[in-house]
Amino acid sequence: MDKETIYILAIESSCDDTSAAVLRNNKVISNIVATQQIHEEYGGIVPELASRAHQQNIVPVVHQALLKANIDKKQLSAIAFTRGPGLMGSLLVGTSFAKSLALGLNIPLIEVNHMQAHILAHFIHEENNPKPKFPFLAMTISGGHTQIVKVDSHFTMEILGETLDDAVGEAFDKSGKLLGLPYPGGPLVDKYAQLGDSHKFVFPKPKVKDLNFSFSGLKTSILYFVQRETQKNPNFVEENLNDICASIQYTIINILMDKLKKAVKQTGINQVAIGGGVSANSGIRSALKNAEKNYGWSTYIPKFEYCTDNAAMIGIVGYYKFKSGIFASQEITAKARYII
Repeated sequence: MDKETIYILAIESSCDDTSAAVLRNNKVISNIVATQQIHEEYGGIVPELASRAHQQNIVPVVHQALLKANIDKKQLSAIAFTRGPGLMGSLLVGTSFAKSLALGLNIPLIEVNHMQAHILAHFIHEENNPKPKFPFLAMTISGGHTQIVKVDSHFTMEILGETLDDAVGEAFDKSGKLLGLPYPGGPLVDKYAQLGDSHKFVFPKPKVKDLNFSFSGLKTSILYFVQRETQKNPNFVEENLNDICASIQYTIINILMDKLKKAVKQTGINQVAIGGGVSANSGIRSALKNAEKNYGWSTYIPKFEYCTDNAAMIGIVGYYKFKSGIFASQEITAKARYII
């Protein structure tokens, strides 16, 4: 193997997707994701079922990643894995597998913070894909997190604001559930929103201090709205689905963008990146692009495949840690709550 070439095998198992990727330096050469359909029956993630599915998926997913990358495991320089945050049972599967494989191959082990990986996904090498320059602001938006982070370097990050209750992804999914949409509801709310009038219905925006967020009040107001209107007309949701979704999405995006504008004003940093599963939302992407035109921001939006949970983003953190000589010991354990 060329001394200049670093091969990282990355493993991601924080929630319900089992993923493995191989990176050659900062370039992704394979990124395999196995999704779990079983949770659709329950309308949300069932942790015990998720960890069992990871146990079934992890060996074939890693095998596929190596096969697609066309390299032998003996060529690997290190194993990177998600240590946390996430579901403990799911994290344990990935952590145990990564530790065992690294030990068996006698190569370094690299632990990765899942949320840090969503931010550093922007540094995966892609043709014609500019990378943010330090310092920049990152908004991480997912099913479990909503944060505004000041990013000073690959490993120096400061949380400026975060949700006080529910995450934005949960707000989207629960809104979808209230409207009778199957799980996960977020992508469907986005789909129907594109066909509706975003000003048809008005939902309250919570008043939250500083750069923090709150979505529980919005969810409650949507619940009461749906109950009130369906009492008057049992077919209300069905007849107004596109407009309801558009109005909900408009409100959520306004909440996010208001905080982002405030963060830019406070810090004087106008380089803004998004990451996490909800950054796949078309409305948020449009709002960010409009802010670029209207406020002179430089905005960075990841490719769709690097928005949701995936091992490629774990691998890019692994690559930078490898170059910096930041390795983990075999005594390391999974961490369900893991602050950036």
